[in-house]
Amino acid sequence: MTQRQALPEASLKQLFTDARTVNGFQNAPISDTTLHALYDLLKWGPTAFNAQPARYVFVRSAEAKEKLKPALSPGNVAQTMAASVTVIVAQDTRFYEHLPSQFPAYDAKPLFEANAQLTEQTAMRNSSLQGAYLILAARALGLDAGPQSGFNPELVNQAFFPDGRYRANFLVNLGLADPAAIRPRNARLGFDEVAQIL
Repeated sequence: MTQRQALPEASLKQLFTDARTVNGFQNAPISDTTLHALYDLLKWGPTAFNAQPARYVFVRSAEAKEKLKPALSPGNVAQTMAASVTVIVAQDTRFYEHLPSQFPAYDAKPLFEANAQLTEQTAMRNSSLQGAYLILAARALGLDAGPQSGFNPELVNQAFFPDGRYRANFLVNLGLADPAAIRPRNARLGFDEVAQIL
């Protein structure tokens, strides 16, 4: 297999260096077609055992936004209400039920059925990965994203997942950024502060 070419600079800017965590949004709807395209991109990101434990609730209607609102931290209410869509990235506590079809290499389902701690760790780690894929897929499709953990997950679980199977991980606001709300880029730690080559 030949080495792939790096993405052009414009793509890298859109995905990373020019992208921001958005705190203000324009009034611009996101269609069902775009939400399906978003999922059709993010689903290809790798997860352990191809487990795909993330579950997504696309909160778009005014009614659904009001249902979510009581769970938000006060500082996140305005931006979440203004976002075209807020995605609840959740984790399926019984994701392993899909392993026979999604990971047919061998029977991994019993590993998780017999180990609640492994199941929880795998669901959290990999649904978090999938939420990150969602952010990058959204940026790739020309959307802006504002991920947040400033909310009460238990209130979200009560409102949206009352049977207890799914558990909220974090939220991602999606839409088109309001240029007036874009803040200057914060600093990032340097390579030597966080990494080493052995």
